[in-house]
Amino acid sequence: MTTQVKHYIDGEFTTGNGQQVIEVTNPANNDVIAQINCATADEVAQAISSAKAAFTTWKEVPVSERARVMLRYQHLLKEHHDEIATILAKETGKTFEDAKGDVWRGIEVAEHACNVASLLMGETVENVARNIDTYSYTQPLGVCAGITPFNFPAMIPLWMFPLAIACGNTFILKPSEQDPMTPQRLVELFVEAGAPKGVLQLIHGDKTAVDTLLTDPAIKAISFVGSVNVGQYIYKTGTDNLKRVQAFAGAKNHCVIMPDANKQQVINNLVGASVGAAGQRCMAISVAVFVGKAKEWIPELKAALANVRPGLWDDKDAAYGPVISPAAKARVLSLIEQGIEEGADCLLNGSDFTVTGYESGNWVGPTMFANVTPEMSIYKEEIFGPVLCCMQADDLDEAIELVNNSPYGNGTSIFTASGGAARKYQHHIEVGQVGINVPIPVPLPFFSFTGWKGSFYGDQHAYGKQAVRFYTETKTITSRWFDDSVVSGPNMSINLK
Repeated sequence: MTTQVKHYIDGEFTTGNGQQVIEVTNPANNDVIAQINCATADEVAQAISSAKAAFTTWKEVPVSERARVMLRYQHLLKEHHDEIATILAKETGKTFEDAKGDVWRGIEVAEHACNVASLLMGETVENVARNIDTYSYTQPLGVCAGITPFNFPAMIPLWMFPLAIACGNTFILKPSEQDPMTPQRLVELFVEAGAPKGVLQLIHGDKTAVDTLLTDPAIKAISFVGSVNVGQYIYKTGTDNLKRVQAFAGAKNHCVIMPDANKQQVINNLVGASVGAAGQRCMAISVAVFVGKAKEWIPELKAALANVRPGLWDDKDAAYGPVISPAAKARVLSLIEQGIEEGADCLLNGSDFTVTGYESGNWVGPTMFANVTPEMSIYKEEIFGPVLCCMQADDLDEAIELVNNSPYGNGTSIFTASGGAARKYQHHIEVGQVGINVPIPVPLPFFSFTGWKGSFYGDQHAYGKQAVRFYTETKTITSRWFDDSVVSGPNMSINLK
């Protein structure tokens, strides 16, 4: 049965009037499971108008009441955790366990939004000059929007709208058209939590809807997660239209393996971090840099990866599922072929992998290259598939130089038993998120997600304190109350007296 995906505009769920239809497919067999009527220009305008009108009242709601909405919401998310994960797994192809992790990492940010009163506290200093006090307030921006990718349809929307709304803004969510049913369920639960009409809007569509959000003057801030080229476009177009923009773009994450590390821990962690979620994580480890004698572990890593088996979302023995679409699979296979043509040693090639009975699915088996060099396409491109590139360095300094020469700076890790090596690595590496014996160092919500260089365009990052700053303005007040018994003459200086 094909599901009709719904928009949520001005307090109503609607299938919309758009004539352009997008089909949502099951990545395991490419059967159509849902349809989207893309939002029309009028429907996007209606969502923006509704959010703008709702802001005038929502910003006046006491912060404690906004926090209570978030408390009810995080409770509903937990109550429906497995239901959301099932929807997510079916439309993304993720295994059920991986889908549950996607949902839970989003719930953690919704939990953090419950503490919004503390996060919004300003500052004050008494007597900055004689009888003059200065203090600051943190106030919401207005209408904000989020454009989210296919690979985390629960977590990344939950990175955005709970904090933005808890800060007093209204929000328009435009999720990926490849897996829209998970975001729709998140919005349904938010409505159930008691969110007032107009505070959150959900629109589905293509570039037309995105461009409207990027250019409409009512939108004050845009959050985006996706590919490099689109991230650059979002950032440039949004900032050209005088909006705040945070755009999380591509990545090429390196794991440096020192010869003093625990070999089995390294192998176990590299397997999960490289091909987990079919390699479709922006924090996936796609490059392993073996330092010195650690390169001798490559054959054992190959053997471990060879035992990894993809499968269906409800197959408890499956390590990961299919990639999201035929186009994504074709791109991964093309890059694998380029790697072979450019001279890398293909130790494992998952190009011909299939699952019995689901041969038409977007399957790619574990793939591993050795002797990869920085000039090769498989190193320069973000493959976004279950492909691990192995490289070698003579020492830690060479490994650091290799990582720092990458145009990306999303995440990196080092595996070592040496505190000195770990300290040197974390200090000198030019990457925003560093793991020490942790392969995928995604921070918990009281910190911020801090990609660097070509992995991020903007100033303030996602969730944590930086997100609160992104979604708010600071108003500073300098105040003096006169003592009527003392009257001073004119002050012709800028100095406070």
